[in-house]
Amino acid sequence: MKVLSVVGARPQFVKLGPVARALAQAGGVEHVIVHTGQHYDAAMSDVFFEDLQIPAPDVHLGVGSGSHGAQTGAMLAGLDPVLQEHRPDWVLVYGDTNSTLAAAVSAVKLHLPIAHLEAGLRSFNRRMPEEHNRVLTDHAADLLLAPTQVAMDHLAHEGLAQRSVLVGDVMTDVCYLVREQVADRALTDVIGAANLEGIDLEDPYLLATIHRPDNTDSPQRLRAIVEALRDLPAPVVLLAHPRLVAKATEYGIELFGGTLHGTSPLAYPQMVRAVMGAAGVVTDSGGLQKEAFLLRTPCTTIRPETEWVETLEAGWNILDNDLTQVREVAVREAPFGAQATPYGDGHAADLVAKVLLRRAG
Repeated sequence: MKVLSVVGARPQFVKLGPVARALAQAGGVEHVIVHTGQHYDAAMSDVFFEDLQIPAPDVHLGVGSGSHGAQTGAMLAGLDPVLQEHRPDWVLVYGDTNSTLAAAVSAVKLHLPIAHLEAGLRSFNRRMPEEHNRVLTDHAADLLLAPTQVAMDHLAHEGLAQRSVLVGDVMTDVCYLVREQVADRALTDVIGAANLEGIDLEDPYLLATIHRPDNTDSPQRLRAIVEALRDLPAPVVLLAHPRLVAKATEYGIELFGGTLHGTSPLAYPQMVRAVMGAAGVVTDSGGLQKEAFLLRTPCTTIRPETEWVETLEAGWNILDNDLTQVREVAVREAPFGAQATPYGDGHAADLVAKVLLRRAG
């Protein structure tokens, strides 16, 4: 069996890690990795392959940045000859980025079977580019690998139940694995390479990320968020996504200073350890919401909705799109009692490999 994985952005590299290992261990699987180049900065790309011990991409399209249409179109142009050359049994696409949609469209036009990992997620916010990417990919795909029962229910509601399989969340696999690797290491040892002068990581701190268009494309909105972060009751470590830095520079907004400390995005092991040590997480990232939940760190999400609705149960995650609660809830006690396990037990990738093998052809 030949599986061709298409990835291009940080969350997809993290998902690819356990899947690549599971396919290698399954035996009889040729795995071709295609990197679109959607994330082209080394800190957002190369370092994840190194840290998660993922084989180097067999093909790198080097697409880079651009508008959604231009970026997706460039990916389509690059992917068509790659898929025609390899003719895999499965084109495996991950998550909800432009790389996901481009690979699905290219594959369906070439009559190649598509498997969508992390299928069935819905925010029901049609302003989000990721929402269109998810829905269109799910309806083009031949096999829908769903991470949760809620995702399975969404797919069934859309008439896709026969193509859907509940496999669990592969992000849980890698998060638990990395957690065990860094749990006993001092926080300063793990993230000491980050530029965090002026903050004592032994004291309570908050970890923050902001990058979504709804939060960064308006100078008024971005300024309000930055001011809210400065006003939080503990120092904030802001992991500055390139999009955030570019927008802040364009608008003349000073991101750092005072209690707001910035650094570039952390390598995945660094990020896991930083979340484990934080008093709370403030973010608009879907993946970080879930990682905070898995690592038992309270999260406050600067969005009106979440795809990972399970994180809202018991108050592990709180939505605060209008910034009225964040100062009071950003630093809060973790919910009391046993935590639910809606994202599986950390062995989702093994099931993904088995399902792909069983359904090939």
